[in-house]
Amino acid sequence: MNEDAFNASLRKFLKKVGITSQREIEKVVRDAISSGRLKGHEKLPAKMVLTVGGVSLSHEVTGDIELG
Repeated sequence: MNEDAFNASLRKFLKKVGITSQREIEKVVRDAISSGRLKGHEKLPAKMVLTVGGVSLSHEVTGDIELG
């Protein structure tokens, strides 16, 4: 295995996950505030599940997203 290529590919994937996830969360939260479903000071429970085929990885990360 080429460690440099693996590391670069992994970082690229994680950057894509982070950027696209943040955009999606921001969009739905703003829409929910605009429509009145959220007030803007809530704490939202969040869960991310990462799966990687070929190595049978399933990893779950949980936490809260605080709006204010």
